[in-house]
Amino acid sequence: MASIEFLITKIIATLGPATSRKEMIRELVEAGVRVFRINFSHGEFADYDLLVDHIRKVQEETGIYISILGDLSGPKIRTGKVIEGGVMLRNGDEIRFVKKDITGGAAGNELSFSTTLPSFIDEARPGERILLDDGNIQLECIAKEGSGEDAALRCRVVAGNLLTSAKGINLPESRLSVPSLNDKDLECVDYAVRKRFDFLALSFVRSGNDVRELKKLLTSYKVRPAGLDITGGDLGFSTLYDDDYIPVISKIEKPQAIENLEEILEETDGIMVARGDLGVEMDLAEVAILQKHIIRKCSEYGKPVIVATQMLQSMIHDPVPTRAEVSDVANAIIDGADAVMLSGETAVGEYPVGTVRMMNRIASKTNAYIKTLDASSEKLIRYKGPLNRKATMARGVHQMARDIRAKFIICWTNSGGSSVFLSQQRMEVPLIAFGENRKRLQQLSILYSITPMFMQQPDSGSQFISRINDLLLENQWAREGDPIIIVASDPITRRGITNRAVIHYVGERMD
Repeated sequence: MASIEFLITKIIATLGPATSRKEMIRELVEAGVRVFRINFSHGEFADYDLLVDHIRKVQEETGIYISILGDLSGPKIRTGKVIEGGVMLRNGDEIRFVKKDITGGAAGNELSFSTTLPSFIDEARPGERILLDDGNIQLECIAKEGSGEDAALRCRVVAGNLLTSAKGINLPESRLSVPSLNDKDLECVDYAVRKRFDFLALSFVRSGNDVRELKKLLTSYKVRPAGLDITGGDLGFSTLYDDDYIPVISKIEKPQAIENLEEILEETDGIMVARGDLGVEMDLAEVAILQKHIIRKCSEYGKPVIVATQMLQSMIHDPVPTRAEVSDVANAIIDGADAVMLSGETAVGEYPVGTVRMMNRIASKTNAYIKTLDASSEKLIRYKGPLNRKATMARGVHQMARDIRAKFIICWTNSGGSSVFLSQQRMEVPLIAFGENRKRLQQLSILYSITPMFMQQPDSGSQFISRINDLLLENQWAREGDPIIIVASDPITRRGITNRAVIHYVGERMD
């Protein structure tokens, strides 16, 4: 443990063909990854089994707690089969989407195409935009023809390009009634519950109701306690000791999600700024502004936030990122993200470990810069429920940490609630959360500034301080005289309450 790195902003890496081996997963953890994303859009359950087993073995070998985030696919709408070589769509062409399963571009269907979600033909309206292949092809809906299974949607090509099979379809202006969870997602939720995933990310979120549906499903699996409707500031940890609990991360990727952001924030446990689809469905020039807006709102509500998509995209093929990408990662950190996420860079990239090292370097230097600004102030977080004591304690610790220039904040955690409140204060000081609930320690790995560590329950507060003092000196994490703040309950064996903050100087006698 002597070489452990106390990370402030966390790094999430997506696993894929380039990073499926246990040795590679260990290298990624040693480079700075604390959360692994398993994308249910790719692979089979047998593949996921291996990844989960590898992650847990690496955690055991390294002593570093690692969180697993399962990303549900949602109702991805794609074009059906298209003739080999594709069909070139030219500006001004009129094309049709049909409900029947056809091969687009074949004889008799030269400009007709099928889709994986035929029901959208009934819901798109004239004048609305339809985007294909991440916006590389832009259409305008003209009219609906026919009815029932013979219905078709006629569209005009506004910006043409080559269309091939299985290209994504985005309908940014259509109000689709399709649920956020499809049949495959239901299978994936069942799998994630059985394999004890730490978080689930929900795609295609448009309103708070989409989030409620997943929470209701998790409650039926008994991995979300009945009555836990809304969490605030603490991920719902303060009232929970059940280590099977799976929080929900809502992906913000649609215009309707922006319109209903506060409603979604009320319902969700965390947020992911999914800039890929967001940049397709909304004005690309707005994405940076929306990112800042979403992060600011997450800060107000005390909800953890992840920034994702194309952060170091060029490193899929190049060993060095562009200067713009480096600035992008740094700005997401300055904005206040808990974590920054790598997708294709680690899933299929040629330099996955180098990419993580680069992101870690950017994060380290950016966090150090933020600390020099000395501009932080105690945050009042909106929350509901009887959590006033923990929220107030966290604000007070923030002020104390600034006054004494604390080297570490140390927290004893049973449920993890106090640690989350402390994380939300954004103190730029490493926060070590000690506890014996391994599942909760894994979940804390995703949060800003928290380094979770296992420790058996101390008998008393003085014993806890003594253990901490020895640990810091033995591992050379601190020197005698360094100020630290220790947060716990009094007595320390009492659960559900945090009512003690101690200023301690390393090496100071306890008698």
